[in-house]
Amino acid sequence: MTAYAAMPLPESNRADAAASGLSFLLLALAAVFACWAVGSRPLDIGTDTRVYAGFYESLGHTAIHTRLEPGFVLVSNTLRTLGFGVIGYQISLFALLLLIAFVACRKYFNHIGGGRGFAMFLTASVTLLFVSPMFMNAAINAVRQGLAALLIFTALLSFQRRQWLQFVVFGALASSLHLSSLMYLACAPALLVNARTLRWIALLAFAAYVSGLSMKLVQAFVPQLYAFVQEYAYNPDYRSGVRIDFAVFSIFWYALPHMLAPLIRESHREAILQSAAVYLVMVLPFFAVGWGSYSNRFLLPAWLSASLIVAAILCFSRVSILRNPLLVQIGLLGACGALYYYVSNGIVL
Repeated sequence: MTAYAAMPLPESNRADAAASGLSFLLLALAAVFACWAVGSRPLDIGTDTRVYAGFYESLGHTAIHTRLEPGFVLVSNTLRTLGFGVIGYQISLFALLLLIAFVACRKYFNHIGGGRGFAMFLTASVTLLFVSPMFMNAAINAVRQGLAALLIFTALLSFQRRQWLQFVVFGALASSLHLSSLMYLACAPALLVNARTLRWIALLAFAAYVSGLSMKLVQAFVPQLYAFVQEYAYNPDYRSGVRIDFAVFSIFWYALPHMLAPLIRESHREAILQSAAVYLVMVLPFFAVGWGSYSNRFLLPAWLSASLIVAAILCFSRVSILRNPLLVQIGLLGACGALYYYVSNGIVL
């Protein structure tokens, strides 16, 4: 037993352990920095920052009468009871967003049969999230939808694997943070069809959206929903209506894993391509109602999950340099600078 305990680790294992330790250390430092950068932002950075701050400050002074979802109210009320100020509230909400991202990364890594290398995958995922203006939108504008976004992705991954209890749990958590989550969960049965059929469904939905047909159908058959979407946070400066740019951009991220499939290790290729089907399902609600003000918010679950899918492509690439831990760690440091720039200038998508 003593002899066994004294056996040295193989050189490759020691190198992997050292790289993982450094990655987790950098991730912890990056998380602290990002929480400070996002949490200490002025109230005029982010379209809804002042609204959430006002809601938070009202807690404890009057009875709670709000349209906000119960899960979000519970989180806010708990932080208020603990005595956090507005900056502490903003820091805590972003920390919760990072925690949800960690859970989604862990779930997705297991989903694609990751095995070893979670530290590098997590580092790559956080790097891509930090450089994403969509993630910044989730952090400082569409806060409730942002918190729910990766929980929706996690729920649909569970549905795809027939893990029904996890689907219900993650779906309930997402819905408690933002009710729009129910639209994505309602599309989950599309994951039961084969990939070819799902592509046809998405193609027809895409055609209906870009032609304006989906908007006309909703207006004709569900006028209450049409009125709600049209009147939601109306802003004359925002280009509402059919957004072909958003639609094409969204389809690109579905096509990307298929275009890069030859570069993905065969052992993980099929699982990553299957996860792209989950991404495609999360785009379907946008094709149905994505023509009102701030319609890009309906794409948050899909666009945030794209960062995780691309991270998986990089980490399980057949091109060794893309899997270099040092390169990924340097990327994380650069991503922190990008995040600070986004926050300081209110740059979102």
